[in-house]
Parts: sequence; structure tokens; C-alpha cells
Amino acid sequence: MKKTVSSIVCIFVVTVMLHAQELNLYSGPIPNNRKNVIDPERVDDRPTGGRFINNTTIPTLTTFVPEHPNGKAVIICPGGGYRGVAFDKEGILVAQALVADSITAIVLKYRTPNDSFNLDKSLAPLQDAQQAIRFVRRHALMDGIDPHKIGIMGFSAGGHLAATAANWYQTPADPTNRDTTTSLRPDFVILIYPVINLGPYAHMGSRINLLGENPTPEKVQEFSIETRVTPDSPPAFLVHAGDDKAVPVANSLVYYTACLENNVPVEMHLYPKGGHGFGMYNKTTEDDWMGRLRNWLKGL
Repeated sequence: MKKTVSSIVCIFVVTVMLHAQELNLYSGPIPNNRKNVIDPERVDDRPTGGRFINNTTIPTLTTFVPEHPNGKAVIICPGGGYRGVAFDKEGILVAQALVADSITAIVLKYRTPNDSFNLDKSLAPLQDAQQAIRFVRRHALMDGIDPHKIGIMGFSAGGHLAATAANWYQTPADPTNRDTTTSLRPDFVILIYPVINLGPYAHMGSRINLLGENPTPEKVQEFSIETRVTPDSPPAFLVHAGDDKAVPVANSLVYYTACLENNVPVEMHLYPKGGHGFGMYNKTTEDDWMGRLRNWLKGL
């Protein structure tokens, strides 16, 4: 049965990929990469989730353009504990669902932080997220995208990355980038069972992979994203399950509270069950969070 499910996922993904365009995120040298790194990327084919990609050092964008674009675009950051990315389950398949609603969808295969590959591993994923926003906004008009309707979406650790990009836009994570005029602020953010807090509610795997074994209290505070929310933070949509044992629901709750305290428009949907990593389908309920997301996006 597992082989059958895996085969179905692979066939669907191959079909979807025929209509997608993949390109390298950077046209020149990749910032913050160590020199002479041999591409160590590894792809694991998981029985129920498709490809899980590890050790990415060359980030890419995979773009899906609808037949009749409605002007909105969503950059998708799959999860994976900052160890890898669930490229199909939380990336490609989500993009295809958004395209069906006339939304341009871009899957970001970002660098997963690693001291062997990055000079400062804590900044590598954010550099890629900011570059993705920069790239999509610069090319918006020719791609049928409204440059003021570009959002970012993330699952689990990818949710931490999306939330970081949504609240760390004032300062470029890559100081060598010469584009100082393109806004790095996403116009909205979608967070699905996200890692937010790296203190008492932390998913320790994500925290260790991003910040190391013994980060300073200041570093933990800096990357606990609820502390960075301001009245200028973009509108947010959150989904979480109350029985999530990997990433406690408190992560979404503290972000939601921070948005309320700063008068940032926010919508949150909590399910009593579902655990972690359910992707687009929480099998414990007939409620469809993707349908709720569609309605929310229509109001933006």
C-alpha cells in the first residue's frame, strides 16, 4: 500500500512539474556560502509525502502560473525542521492548489542551515526568503502579479522562516545585495502549524539546526518572532492543531496575541486534533482549512 501511495504522489508531482518553471534563486554567487562546497543535496522519497530534500546549498524557485492570474502571488516555504524541506507535500502540491484559484504560486527551496556550508547558518534561510520576495516583486508586472499582493506562506519550520521574513524586512539579511530599493515586506503571511517561539515553546530540532546547540539568550529572543511583530507587520492567517506534540500550539497563540496587541489583522483556525505535519488535509475533521484560506485571500 505504501508503494502505491508513493507512486500516486510521484505521478501527480511529475504531472504538475510539467507546468512549472524552476530557476536558481541567485544569478551570481550565493551569499553566505562557504567556498568550494561540493553540492551535497540529497533527495529522499518518502512513502506518503513525496520528496524530502536535504542539504540544499543552491536555492531555487519553482513557479506555477495560472491561466488567468488574479494578481496575487504566494511564496511557499515547506517545512522540515530546518534540516530539509518537504518539497512535495508542503510545497508543490500546495502550489497546485493555489494555482487552481488563479494565484501565482512559487515554491522556495531554501538553504537549510549548516555550519559546514554557511558562514552564518542562522541567516541563510532568511537571505533566501528575502531574495525570493525581491525577485518576485521585481518581476511582478511581467508575470501578471500585483507587486502589492505578494505574500509568503510556511509550514512548521518553514512557518518560522515565513514569519521571520514577514517581520524582519526593514534590514536586509544579505548586506552585499545591491538592490536597496525593492521592498522586502510581504503583503500578507500564511502560517501553518508554524514554529514561532525558540524559547519555552521551541521545537528543539528547528532551534538547534538554526541557532546551534547553545545559543545565547539574546539570540533566542532575536529569533522568537512574536517579539518582532509591530503595527506594520502584514496581515496573518494561522492554522494549528491543539494536540501538536512536535510544535506546540502555543507557537501560533503567541503570534496571534502579538498581532492583536499591535492591531495587525489576523485570522486563526485551531483544531482539537490533527497532530503535526498534516499538510493541506487534516484527516481528523471535515473542515477544510484551505477553503478558509481561499476566503481569507479573497478579502485582501
